[in-house]
Amino acid sequence: MKKRNILKALGPGLLWAGAAIGVSHIVQSTTAGASFGFELVWIIIIANILKYPFFEFAPRYAASTGETLIDGYSRLGKWAVSTYGIITISTMFFLMTAVTVVTAGLVKNIFNSELSIVWWSVIIIIILAGIIILKKYSIIDSIVKFIIILLAIAVIIAVISAFNKGFNPNPEYLVHFDYKIDSNIVFLLALIGWMPTAIDVSVWHSVWTIAKKKETGYAPTLKEALLDFKIGYIGTVILSIAFLSLGAIIMYGTGKTFSSSGVKFAEQLLNLFTETLGKEAYIIIAIAALATMISTTLTCLDAYPRVLEPTTKILFPKLIKDNNTNKLHSFWLIIVSLGSILIFIFLLENMKTMVTIATVISFLVAPILGWLNLKVVTSKHVPKEAKPGKLLIALSWLGLVFLSTFSIYFIFIKFVL
Repeated sequence: MKKRNILKALGPGLLWAGAAIGVSHIVQSTTAGASFGFELVWIIIIANILKYPFFEFAPRYAASTGETLIDGYSRLGKWAVSTYGIITISTMFFLMTAVTVVTAGLVKNIFNSELSIVWWSVIIIIILAGIIILKKYSIIDSIVKFIIILLAIAVIIAVISAFNKGFNPNPEYLVHFDYKIDSNIVFLLALIGWMPTAIDVSVWHSVWTIAKKKETGYAPTLKEALLDFKIGYIGTVILSIAFLSLGAIIMYGTGKTFSSSGVKFAEQLLNLFTETLGKEAYIIIAIAALATMISTTLTCLDAYPRVLEPTTKILFPKLIKDNNTNKLHSFWLIIVSLGSILIFIFLLENMKTMVTIATVISFLVAPILGWLNLKVVTSKHVPKEAKPGKLLIALSWLGLVFLSTFSIYFIFIKFVL
């Protein structure tokens, strides 16, 4: 692979990382560390390993066929596209609400604003929707690349500084994870559900891959596309452990817990960094944390219209004409934006509830989407040399068993016992 070509191929994997490194890392991973120390590190590692194939199949399929995963689903039949569409529509408002509320909490805290978190959420959605209307993939691509690098540097420096100060939890406040407690199981599912992110984000990756190809005119090879993905994936794994470490070192064993209020949580999060790096680093950390959540919100808001546009065209070909593509994209952008805004105004109670609902739903539907991805990437129209090897397929089935078993267990303890 030539260095110049590798640089051309970089983008979709980092966009994927931008979508992943948000609530799952900043909220869930940090909370896991603050609540249970390093006890759940193994869960994060296992979740990342077992869910890896389902995300890797996206660039593999897109680079080898020139199609998105949605096109692959349509080859299986409309039932597959319908399944994906139903899952997407049923989860997107909760996901958008969760990521936007965290972003709004940071904005309100950083700027010490008297404007409510609800209205900050509305303002953020409107501004980001305006950026997306420009329909420039390159703008979003460039913004996210810069943000990911900024955050990675800030978090790694903070973790190193925290370790240097030592890890001395007070035995009086130590809390160990108990699998018999229902609330712990719900938290565990929420942690795995978005670790490193929801499996439906794999479809976004394939759409971004094709979008970049159309805009730049460069079609990356399979190796280049997989390298781009792996850089983003490995980065999310490292940062998830880093955020857990920050929570564990600074908050575990202190008797402190994270607030369910978006504003208070933002304040506590920023304090984690300033306690390790000093108050003089507040501005840098605030910018990095805010930029990360803005990039997550932006990539999510960008992705939903992108995936729902072709989904609608496949399911309703007689109603949708080719020249209505732009209108269809705008329609879904308005639906996603307005739906999220309505939840902010009428249904928002606290940040943790929104995050938990979104992440648990993502976990429960994960086996379905994972199986669809496996089915598509091993289908006949995928070139033989591009199909995953036996080890990756075996890991896929192991992941499906893991996700399905945990989902059944959750449903059993929640609705049967």
